[in-house]
Amino acid sequence: MKIGIDIDDTTVITVEAMIKYADKYNSEVLGRSGINGKLGLIQNRYYLKALYGWTDEQKFQFFNMYYKNVLEECTLMPNADKVLKKLKEEENKIYFITARLNNIDNCNTEEITRKTLEKNNIIYDKLIINANDKLKVCKEEKVELIIEDSYETCKEFTENGIKSILMTTKMNENIETGNITRVNSWEEIYEQIKKYK
Repeated sequence: MKIGIDIDDTTVITVEAMIKYADKYNSEVLGRSGINGKLGLIQNRYYLKALYGWTDEQKFQFFNMYYKNVLEECTLMPNADKVLKKLKEEENKIYFITARLNNIDNCNTEEITRKTLEKNNIIYDKLIINANDKLKVCKEEKVELIIEDSYETCKEFTENGIKSILMTTKMNENIETGNITRVNSWEEIYEQIKKYK
């Protein structure tokens, strides 16, 4: 099976570093207070703008200042490495498909991402960075299943006949998912993939 997997807050925990540096930017550069991790308030992928009330210009200034730090401080989701190893041993194809930006000053996103995967002994078949249209990418690559933390992305895939699994996060935990499968761990992801196969 060809499995498409998101990276941020699906394979690695990114939101903690993102909020840490966003609070730093908000207070030290903009002179405002932080949000102290109140992530339950935001239920979409544009949470930085929504949480902090930033303009596009401020958002990109933040990325240019801190995106490299954020990517380098991501930590692996519990047992993601073990489950991914098992999926590879069972001859599945692993495609990491991420919307991580590749146009940030002094930040080689692809190199940092590859190092993170290598450091955590993650074996994969393909890495696709800056995938703004994940549905198009998955159709081109003939991906049969997507694992994501974005409810909107899972919904779009489901509506287009591609199976999706939603990884629960603070930002999506209160969303009613309907017929989209929700999981809370990589062990649950593995069980769902076994059912699909």
